Amino acid sequence: MKVTLLQHTPDPERTVALAARLCYSPADIDELRKQLSAADTTAFLDKIISLGHHSVLEHASFTFGIDGISRAASHQLVRHRIASFSQQSQRYVSHAERFAAVIPDSIAAQPELLARFDAQLTALHGCYRELVEAGIPAEDARYILPNATTTKIIVTMNARELRHFFALRCCERAQWEIRALALEMLSLVRPVAPVVFKFAGPGCLSGPCPEGQFCCGKTAEVRERFKTLT
Repeated sequence: MKVTLLQHTPDPERTVALAARLCYSPADIDELRKQLSAADTTAFLDKIISLGHHSVLEHASFTFGIDGISRAASHQLVRHRIASFSQQSQRYVSHAERFAAVIPDSIAAQPELLARFDAQLTALHGCYRELVEAGIPAEDARYILPNATTTKIIVTMNARELRHFFALRCCERAQWEIRALALEMLSLVRPVAPVVFKFAGPGCLSGPCPEGQFCCGKTAEVRERFKTLT
């Protein structure tokens, strides 16, 4: 998996702070821009976020390039509806060579099962290629491709939705591949907007575990780990 922060709102925290200031000030926008210092931005954002005024976070957006995740993971990712997605098409991009696939560590750790898994991937690609060579459109031949097939996707989310995404997908109970993706995305945005994403991560960082009886039981360990996430 390769994750790249392609673009983001220039000076995202200043943009968010300006939007928040506007809500509480009679001054015009140009005057507010001149008044807003870096120190003011940090203190004001801390206050605004702690008060739950999160709508202003929607003015900052972040675009990621994600390469090498499985179709199983991308199907989870696109369930986050307050986002924009552009994904490599299996209809127009066919697999002349054997498709790349994500192999879970649980399978990779057992040589006999790994060999069987790999053999099945090879067999599926063989059938896929035969279908395409026989004139079956790639959009129909793709029905035989497994969830392990890798994909590429560009994703844009605003800061508010990203915080929600991290709360769900950085959790220890999230599926391992999308959790790895979320952690990588968080490590990329936190240096860009450190105040906005200071407490971003699983829900247990700022309160009791939201999973209730399904809690992983590692709340203290998780909190310590996210303090040093970079």
